[in-house]
Amino acid sequence: MSRGRPREFDRTDALNKAMKLFWQKGYTATSMNDLYATMGIKSPSLYAAFGSKEDLYDEVLQHYEECVAPHIWGGMESEPSPKKAIAQWLERSAETLTRSDLPHGCMVTLSSVASEGHERLGARVQQLRNSSYELLKARLSEAQQCGELPPSTDIDALTRLYVSIQQGMSIQARDGASRETLLGIARMAMGLWPA
Repeated sequence: MSRGRPREFDRTDALNKAMKLFWQKGYTATSMNDLYATMGIKSPSLYAAFGSKEDLYDEVLQHYEECVAPHIWGGMESEPSPKKAIAQWLERSAETLTRSDLPHGCMVTLSSVASEGHERLGARVQQLRNSSYELLKARLSEAQQCGELPPSTDIDALTRLYVSIQQGMSIQARDGASRETLLGIARMAMGLWPA
């Protein structure tokens, strides 16, 4: 009897499982045995398909950006009113950060790979955070140009304020804050919009 071909696996499903595990436990605390068990892939197949644990985490970050981040950031660029776009972003954050089918909080916000000594992954996470910051800053600059914000507004400081609020919502979601609590924070945050 000839041996059969190795069992194929669904790459997207495997990435979803790895993403949830890394998101919940963090990079360092997630062992290769955890990944084998959760993904349902044996060691040779996992290395052949994804490379190292570091490479897998990098691909998981990309998967997160493609599959989860749009639930938070969708509409940020397409909504005509920058103020409304930011209000919707905070509301979407409250909803996505507390979804029952995902770990609570934001995987990118909660990631501590840089402080755990993984420079390449830390730089990747920082790049994702920075791109979010730049997108928010662009919409706030637009709000100033179209009259939704006063000309004297410190756009950099306001951007950092809203990023800090949204990142704080992520930490509170991880600690068990409800969707309703986070929606309350989102509404209160818009009350800080300079008149």
